[in-house]
Amino acid sequence: MKLIIWKLFVLLKNNKNMKVNPSSIRPFLGAQDFNLSRAFYTAMGFTENIINEKLSVFNLKGISFYLQNAYVKDWVDNTMVFVEIENVGEFWEYLQTLKLTDNFSDVRLIAPKSFDWGTECFVHDPSGILWHFGSFNK
Repeated sequence: MKLIIWKLFVLLKNNKNMKVNPSSIRPFLGAQDFNLSRAFYTAMGFTENIINEKLSVFNLKGISFYLQNAYVKDWVDNTMVFVEIENVGEFWEYLQTLKLTDNFSDVRLIAPKSFDWGTECFVHDPSGILWHFGSFNK
């Protein structure tokens, strides 16, 4: 799914005939416990803008996503988000300082792994959404 969304974004961005110039993509993420997830993303360093009592947009250095007070187990269990970052090792060290697994019982962190394409580490949010934070080989 993440690859399809990325390819769509690249296609839209590079299509010379397109009358639209996309500048961002913002997924909608569900939350089993909306307030707990809000606290988690704030603890990660995201800034929250409340849209209404059931929807917020979170921002961090140019990336954004919507968090909604909606939970469908099959949907959330299959949601993954890939965020490209410059240095996975430095980001992993930053994650360790946040003590997320101490403060949020259902959060899991998975240490960086290297692949033929690059390196990534993983964060499972309180609802189970899997975040990939990675960098590509240059």
